[in-house]
Amino acid sequence: MSFRPPASLLSPSAKDMMSPLEIELAGEKADALARAGRKLEEALLRLEAARDKDGVLRDPLIDAAADAVFGLTIQRELCGLRNQTDMVRRYQIPKEVMARVGITRKSKD
Repeated sequence: MSFRPPASLLSPSAKDMMSPLEIELAGEKADALARAGRKLEEALLRLEAARDKDGVLRDPLIDAAADAVFGLTIQRELCGLRNQTDMVRRYQIPKEVMARVGITRKSKD
């Protein structure tokens, strides 16, 4: 007796395949998600570097990191990733940054 794989694995139907447009859109979503993640990593590195220096105003750095978290959160939600707990854990986002996510700041103009 020989084993024969299911027909669904041998020849995927047209409805299961992604169109070239869908493939392109998925790639763009992934690229945007990666850019937002790198932006957050850079903001957190700048914040961490300022922790060791005296006289450095940390508020603008915390605000920049909070904005980067907000941007990544939006991008993740656009990709269908609704739970942000793993993002906070993965990037080790400080509580002081999370407390400012989504806050609108007045411009100094």
